Amino acid sequence: MTGPVLTYLGETKLELGPTGDLAPDRNWRAATDEDGIAWLVLDVHGSRTNTVSDAVIRELADHVDRLERESPKAVVIRSAKLSGFAAGADISGFSDMAESGAADMLRQGHEVLDRIAGLCCPTIAILHGAALGAGFELALACDHRILIDGGSFGFPEVQLGLHPGLGGTFRLPALIDPVEAMTLMLTGKSAHTQKARKLGIADTVTEERHVAAAVRAFAEGGAPDRQTGVKARALALKPARQVAARKMRAETAKKAAPDHYPAPYALIDMWEEHGGDAKAMQRAEIESFAHLLDTGTARNLIRVFFLRQSLREAGRGDSGVDRVHVIGAGAMGADIAAWSAIKGKTVTLEDVDTAPLGAAVAAAHRTCDDAHLSSAETRDALDRLMPDPKGYGAARADLVIEAGPEDPEIKRKIYSGLASRTKADVILATNTSSLRLTDLAASAPEASRFAGLHFFNPVPKMQLVEVVSYADTSSDVTDRLAAFCGEIGRLPATVADAPGFLVNRALTPYLMEAMLLMDEGVAKEDIDRAALRFGMPMGPVTLADQVGLDICLHVADSLGAEVDKPMAEVPSWLRDKVAKGETGKKAGKGFYDWPDGGPETGDDEPAQDLIDRLILPMLDACVECLRTGVAKDAVQIDGAMIFATGFAPFRGGPMQYAKARGAFAVRDRLTALTGQHGPRFEPDAGWSDLE
Repeated sequence: MTGPVLTYLGETKLELGPTGDLAPDRNWRAATDEDGIAWLVLDVHGSRTNTVSDAVIRELADHVDRLERESPKAVVIRSAKLSGFAAGADISGFSDMAESGAADMLRQGHEVLDRIAGLCCPTIAILHGAALGAGFELALACDHRILIDGGSFGFPEVQLGLHPGLGGTFRLPALIDPVEAMTLMLTGKSAHTQKARKLGIADTVTEERHVAAAVRAFAEGGAPDRQTGVKARALALKPARQVAARKMRAETAKKAAPDHYPAPYALIDMWEEHGGDAKAMQRAEIESFAHLLDTGTARNLIRVFFLRQSLREAGRGDSGVDRVHVIGAGAMGADIAAWSAIKGKTVTLEDVDTAPLGAAVAAAHRTCDDAHLSSAETRDALDRLMPDPKGYGAARADLVIEAGPEDPEIKRKIYSGLASRTKADVILATNTSSLRLTDLAASAPEASRFAGLHFFNPVPKMQLVEVVSYADTSSDVTDRLAAFCGEIGRLPATVADAPGFLVNRALTPYLMEAMLLMDEGVAKEDIDRAALRFGMPMGPVTLADQVGLDICLHVADSLGAEVDKPMAEVPSWLRDKVAKGETGKKAGKGFYDWPDGGPETGDDEPAQDLIDRLILPMLDACVECLRTGVAKDAVQIDGAMIFATGFAPFRGGPMQYAKARGAFAVRDRLTALTGQHGPRFEPDAGWSDLE
């Protein structure tokens, strides 16, 4: 290859071959270099990220027509987007796809990828960043995959109620250990650089500056040694697949019921029946994908995808926050500081005790490992995180985040000393989960620049942040805090100051009803199994142990004293458990003994009455938050509850579930429960506005 064209994107140089300019409204750049190697570069028009749409596939078909005629020395496929190779299929086209004959459209896509796989010259995919879903399938249709260090592969379709639909179900098991391939598809997890190389998905891992040499080597016919292992040969036979499939179903059932999430079971069935026959698997994949696309689960999970997009859109913009000062190096403060540093902010972390500061740095290192940061990225992140026992960093901070104990007097004391050591235009945000901003604001340096940033535990995993404003909070401050959340990869839900805000206002009745049910003699395991059967990620008793019984008790007392509607009364034995130090997982003992907490999986179908007593108070609180303006709209409520609490995603969120069940039907059921169990179930007035 001579005279390669390097495109400069920020500080990153991508080897894109002699591709020239992109024609208006087109998605592929194409050219052939002096060595006879044809380059196809995906650069989806009008988008920051590549997705694989019908238009992308149709344009690719035109290029394949030409390549079949010209017979180049080799074909290279890669992305021009700095963000990565491709984020998968264009989800926005799924509804049209379902209406227009999904199976026929899929067959057309398969035909194009089959033709790429059948080209008579070497085909080489160069991948940086993430290659997901249909993008991964495009790469699998190539003979070779060059992975840039830091890249990853994944099939997240299961998170949409689907499985791979453009050949992934048969091409990946043919390439690597079939059980490993099925695991990737069934879990939706990504294979990052080292794992991708170990599994054999990537033929080579290199850095961008060595791409030209790697392309040349594969174009000259260099090929990795891919020998079929004993396991793969055994799994080509149906009896062996039947044994493996039973194990897969058992593992899948621990996390997803087949009537809630049919896609993984459909994938296992297909592989068990057709795993030894690629053509049969291809036909089954197309028909199964088209069927799943029309299920309620897929429709709701696709809706969840757009709920995420809506929340993410609220975080667009420039926060103007470069320096963050966090006060309080407890679990929450340490995680907030570490995550902000990982995402590029310069962070100082203050605490009156030096011991938590050292623990915070160690925890930050573990967070970097969990986030798959390279050694250089970890070094840079830790360099940006500075323990600051004297609080000197407050003077230069654009944003101060207070993460002290849930004690109003302690918080007021922290605020009273800030005015003299911060910039005049600094934003002060509290991470309180239960205290009213209105009651704390008088001690803040400037009322208009005081707000809430309610992160959820654990910060590195929980995507939602409630951006809380009260009457005097400037709208500019709220917008900047939402943008800050976006900059650190979090989903902001802008809510109003009210008891419990949105999430805790809705979640607390759920948790306290579980406590009352136990007080009535219902087994904790039965309560948790009822919630799991509904589709919650964990039962309320297990969740209370995870959150901490002391925190649950504090939130229940705070919320119960402020809301108009009565809540389930806190049992005296719960106070006794907290007093004895049995506060849940962090103490090793709560309702369950940890680390082996949580109920055993059971097959008994829980009574609908038990499910309703747990779930409907949560729905009622959401309707109250909508009526009183705590939340912006039903879409925001659904997104917040899914991404903060894990509310059964396949149901589309609490408001969507209420709509599907019928708002009046839910209201009538609450009325019936009121007669049976008391005024805490009395339906909110807002139900009458929903139908």
